[in-house]
Amino acid sequence: MAAEPPPSLSYRTTGSTCLHPLSELLGIPLDQVNFVACQLFALFAAFWFRSYLSPGKTSPDVRHAFATIFGICFVIFCFGWYSVHLFVLVLMCYGIMVTASTSNIHRCSFFVAMGYLTICHISRIYIFHYGILTTDFSGPLMIVTQKITTLAFQVHDGLGRKAEDLSTEQRRLAVKAKPSFLEYVSYLLNFMSVIAGPCNNFKEYIAFIEGRHTHMKLLEVNWKEKGFHSLPEPSPTGAVIHKLCMTLVSLLLFLTLTKTFPVTCLVDDWFVHKANFLTRLCYLYVVMQASKPKYYFAWTLADAVNNAAGFGFSGVDKNGNFCWDLLSNLNIWKIETATSFKMYLENWNIQTATWLKRVCYERVPWHPTVLTFILSALWHGVYPGYYFTFLTGILVTLAARTVRNNYRHYFLSSKALKVVYDIVTWAATQLAVSYTVAPFVMLAVEPTISLYKSMYFYLHIISLLIILFLPIKPQAHNQRRPQTLNSVNKKKID
Repeated sequence: MAAEPPPSLSYRTTGSTCLHPLSELLGIPLDQVNFVACQLFALFAAFWFRSYLSPGKTSPDVRHAFATIFGICFVIFCFGWYSVHLFVLVLMCYGIMVTASTSNIHRCSFFVAMGYLTICHISRIYIFHYGILTTDFSGPLMIVTQKITTLAFQVHDGLGRKAEDLSTEQRRLAVKAKPSFLEYVSYLLNFMSVIAGPCNNFKEYIAFIEGRHTHMKLLEVNWKEKGFHSLPEPSPTGAVIHKLCMTLVSLLLFLTLTKTFPVTCLVDDWFVHKANFLTRLCYLYVVMQASKPKYYFAWTLADAVNNAAGFGFSGVDKNGNFCWDLLSNLNIWKIETATSFKMYLENWNIQTATWLKRVCYERVPWHPTVLTFILSALWHGVYPGYYFTFLTGILVTLAARTVRNNYRHYFLSSKALKVVYDIVTWAATQLAVSYTVAPFVMLAVEPTISLYKSMYFYLHIISLLIILFLPIKPQAHNQRRPQTLNSVNKKKID
């Protein structure tokens, strides 16, 4: 497992050291202090950007330029000369964007971006060892990789494929002209998402810069029927305040719960050799719950930054409320109440799951689930723990799908049975997720094997038995992805 760094390394950073006194005062690693400082500054910059550089006051080029300059400054402040990796990858892939044919632009961009990211992941292990820095240049590089490949596939859809071969969503997001250099670097390096994401679509970002983003969503609603004579002007202030409150709660949980139950507890002698199985299972759940607040904090704050700039409006819900969740990366309530592995994954790191679906799951002709998990593991990095998690995740996903298809319908005949089913599946899902993701935060092979041996590899064994011996009903299997595989199988890989 990632060893605790020596005190002299706990405050190391590849970026600016001007906040070192603050990190010593708070007892928080300097790289984390720099990250939070940049995001808080980005929040204030976003309000300024929305008020003083609004589309009605300035041209799109000015908005692109300021968004890019701020983003580059933030990256350099956080990561110093390691930020060169981002700039090199952006310039390389813009060269591909300009020179590659529309039939190959997505393939070239994908392999160059993923290849460069993988090389950086490998070198990162030797530079930073196992997790000495919790925030390093690989985070922004992962976000940039998502954006590069997303845009490349959307340009390919818009210029290299026939409209009738595209799905409804692919047609909506297809890019009909190659972006200019300013548009390209602004989309990839803008201050709102360069540090912590999330990934977004090029057309929606350009619509935001040009001032069309909110109106496009509002035009989907018949406002005359609701008594409006003109389009309303939704404000993100309420959404931003709500999300900032969530980040504050997450920060408090991180400073208390996460510190009280560190992942190192899972390799303690008491846990491995003395606790009984049920105690280990419950304690594993608590430790994994304690590891979540840092993600809740980072992703919710990033979402609030985008909203503060006026980006992220998703439309109007069934109650007539304005929604600002277009770029939201998680739904905490649905995560904590998930009754299936699928529901949990759909609400955790949402934008990454969407990226995986758009560039892999919907486009490969065979084994989409397996290949999507493999791509996800490669994108996250080369720590062995990631691969333990994703390989285990494949087994659990297939087993959970099989059980659901075979037995769920028996519990839908009455509300009482449905409640029992929901309680049992909630507990099973939460424990299965804890078991599956533990290697993800432990990183190394030895502690992962030690943990799974102490748990008797119970979930691996159960999942394999379900997959091997429990039949899948043909009807349930066919309804899982209607027509998708059949239609894709007739084509080459996009």
